[in-house]
Amino acid sequence: MQRPPPRTLAVLAALGAAAALGVAYSSEIWGELVPCALCLVERWPYRIVIVLGLVAAIAPARLVRPLLTLAILSLLADAAIAAVHVGVEFEWWPSPLPECMAPHISGASIAERLASMPARPSKSCEDPTFLIPGIPLSMAALNMLYALGFAAVLAMFLRVRRNRS
Repeated sequence: MQRPPPRTLAVLAALGAAAALGVAYSSEIWGELVPCALCLVERWPYRIVIVLGLVAAIAPARLVRPLLTLAILSLLADAAIAAVHVGVEFEWWPSPLPECMAPHISGASIAERLASMPARPSKSCEDPTFLIPGIPLSMAALNMLYALGFAAVLAMFLRVRRNRS
């Protein structure tokens, strides 16, 4: 099996990160799933990987490997965020984000209660969302596995290419 050149690997990294975001957005749109605050934070490393991958695809050759290394670090950061999210779902620790708590609606009258409601429905980070029926892995756990696998494959291809160069 021939290994892809680093620039091709950069484009594949951007596409892999875009696929992860695509699954998240499509589950919101078509699956009508409401993301929690930690879910939204977990998306940022993928956005960073997309940018790093696209920049690496057009950058000078000496910068491609360092940019892909930063992409690997971003993926590992995403896996760490997802691991925190999984811990929150299992109630091993509280969420580090105050937005993860269920909204507090207050007020004596109906008008005051409606005014205190959030503009968009929110979801507690402690409530896991299962994407695949029958498989007891939450989306946060699936994201953690995907980010770890993605980082490992990207690192493996980078290392193999470096050894062959």
